[in-house]
Amino acid sequence: MNKNLIKQLSKFSSATICEALGNVNYLPSGIKPIAESMKVCGPAYTVQTMPRDNVLLHRAYAYANPGDVLIADCSEFYEAGYWGDLLSLGAMQHGINGLVIDGCVRDADDIEKMGFPVFARGLCIRGTSNHGDGSLNEPIIIGGVIINPGDIVVGDRDGVVIVPLDKIDETIEKAIAREAKEELTRAELRKGKPSIEIYGWKEKFGW
Repeated sequence: MNKNLIKQLSKFSSATICEALGNVNYLPSGIKPIAESMKVCGPAYTVQTMPRDNVLLHRAYAYANPGDVLIADCSEFYEAGYWGDLLSLGAMQHGINGLVIDGCVRDADDIEKMGFPVFARGLCIRGTSNHGDGSLNEPIIIGGVIINPGDIVVGDRDGVVIVPLDKIDETIEKAIAREAKEELTRAELRKGKPSIEIYGWKEKFGW
């Protein structure tokens, strides 16, 4: 993976990237950072766990490459804290960039103090089992979005979006163009021009 491309993607907000992709590949809005300032950008290392089981998450951070983002589907079972401060510490020591999980976590205060980016459905104090069923680094689906190993995961306070490997260059180009267009809009707004005129809606709808 070209680290320069990831660095370029990391400069854009998740909303801008979502728009650049055509408003697709965004994860469910319930998946948010456990602290508002957390951001993440990096290649996906995918995890499929069984309900209330987190052994695969322990294996994942040990096997993933530095710079990867762990992204986990927990089989739509949310009443468990699949991830906590010890897993965060272990992942940080291995150079993992962050975690995106379609499930809940715990030890939020300690994780926030560490500065390890975690995006989750919410918080849950209930512990997990340790059967170890599931899969690693195979395609998963979260909220109807297919996530392949190596796809780029981008997350911030607004949410999480997945950039397919074969769309990275195109997405960067469209994100640059979108930001340039929005800056022109900001310039017009600062002059006092209303948005309905800027977007041409006043004439279109006869307002």
